[in-house]
Amino acid sequence: MKVVVDTSVIMSILVNEEHKSNIIMATKNADIVAPASLHWEIGNAFSAMFKRNRISMNQATKALSFYYKIPIRFVDIDLESAIKLSNQCRICAYDAYFIICAQIEKAALITLDKGLEQVTRELGLKVIGV
Repeated sequence: MKVVVDTSVIMSILVNEEHKSNIIMATKNADIVAPASLHWEIGNAFSAMFKRNRISMNQATKALSFYYKIPIRFVDIDLESAIKLSNQCRICAYDAYFIICAQIEKAALITLDKGLEQVTRELGLKVIGV
């Protein structure tokens, strides 16, 4: 089974949030896939946590070492397709990357983002609940 993981899911695992064990169970033995933009979104999530004093550089570095061990296969997403989907669904391009990745890979999407979940379902794609 292929599963597209989004930033909310990866960050939940990296910072030990409440959904971590459910996410791990839902993705166990799955072919984990994500758009290549995931790296930059992870960096952005950590920078936001720094601004709110929610994490130290030491903690972020340790979390990144775990991130690099997650067996994620990265997929390049066509920018024009993402922009078209963003316009069609009135979503940010970052969300469109994950949806397009799920479409390309014929995979389910796992997310903690309720808005992304709703749009993905409206497009007829499978979403894994956490």
